[in-house]
Amino acid sequence: MKPIPFRVQLGVVAAAYAAVLATAIVLVYERHMQYVNHPEDVAASGGMYAFGDWMLEIFIGCMLLVPTFLLVLIIRRFENLYTGYSKILLGLSLTAPICLGLFSIPAVNQGTMLLGEICVDRLFGSPIVVAGLVVSRLLARFDRAKRLTSYALLIEVLTLVLMAALFLFAAGAHQG
Repeated sequence: MKPIPFRVQLGVVAAAYAAVLATAIVLVYERHMQYVNHPEDVAASGGMYAFGDWMLEIFIGCMLLVPTFLLVLIIRRFENLYTGYSKILLGLSLTAPICLGLFSIPAVNQGTMLLGEICVDRLFGSPIVVAGLVVSRLLARFDRAKRLTSYALLIEVLTLVLMAALFLFAAGAHQG
């Protein structure tokens, strides 16, 4: 049996990413229309709407993991491609502490700026990123890619721990 050409495999991954992004756009638009068409419901139960938004974010993040897993399976045989992918993962993981630092600024976390929403979304999506990093680390075959992916995973996990510690510290400061 003849193997599937590399370009066709990458084309399938690109099509999968396009399908996920198109689905995400439709879902986010539908969610936006729900806000527009029922503003009284949003005002009455804003927390439930916020939880629904978070569930949508998790769903979209999990959908993005599927083509990413396919991509990793395809490129894991090539050291230069997987090392480049690992560098991208390291860059992605660096956005978590940056977002946490920005969100620690009162003007960002208490305002209605888009930057604050982006930071919150990135921090809430961190567990999904950790899952993707774990799988990428497990599938890495080359030393440099393993090291870069391990660094990315370490940064992401330490940011989660720091975020939890800051949350507990802030909760304790408000009580006592």
